[in-house]
Amino acid sequence: MRQIHRPPLEPQVSRGMRGYQDEVDGLVGDPAFSPITFWQNRRTSVPVLQAMEALKQMAGARQRCMYCVDSLGSDIDHFWPKSPFPGRMYMWENLVLSCTPCGRIKGNEFPLANEMPLLIDPTSENPWDFLDFDSETGNIVPRVERESGTETIKGRETVRVLQLDRREAIANGYRKTFGRVAELVREIVEDGFTPDHIARLIDVDDHGLLGWCFNGLGQNDPPFSDLRTNDPRAWDVCQTSFV
Repeated sequence: MRQIHRPPLEPQVSRGMRGYQDEVDGLVGDPAFSPITFWQNRRTSVPVLQAMEALKQMAGARQRCMYCVDSLGSDIDHFWPKSPFPGRMYMWENLVLSCTPCGRIKGNEFPLANEMPLLIDPTSENPWDFLDFDSETGNIVPRVERESGTETIKGRETVRVLQLDRREAIANGYRKTFGRVAELVREIVEDGFTPDHIARLIDVDDHGLLGWCFNGLGQNDPPFSDLRTNDPRAWDVCQTSFV
């Protein structure tokens, strides 16, 4: 996972989505109302298609799924699922770009505690505050708090619901990306840092691992810990660049 900045929608798109949400709000409680049918009937409308384009731009040039960051993001997913929570169906802050497998696996499962989500929202939180990466297996796993020795609740529930530690194809992709990132950092340690290394690191990071490597628990492992020790100035540049 990687943290993703969410810009505001263009005013005309926001008005269109707000209009749909007003329709939904007026239908909630009607036994004949189906959130799924309502969404399907409007998914090719101009406001929804423009919101989809905005999500693709948010996701970056590769347009990866905002949950697994492994597959192409092809669908709009409702972070708060639309059937249990129709009052959020057309809210911009509730829409994320998802691949079909992640959307299917997540479905309507949405654990809450005190009415707050226990899943990580990558558009409003830094996933690496709650997650860790196993560089040997390639799995995304819950982060363990140093003080308590327990897994973060959001990390545990996000990994469980999205099955991030049980999807071999995703693990293979993360492992390959980590290998490319680590190789480039070893090059920096051995040959020295140049400004173009930032762009090169971004280019090889297909899975949002730079946040883990430089600001998450990965900074404690070689070759990242070697860079921090041997070239603090280069380390500071990288750490600032990959928040």
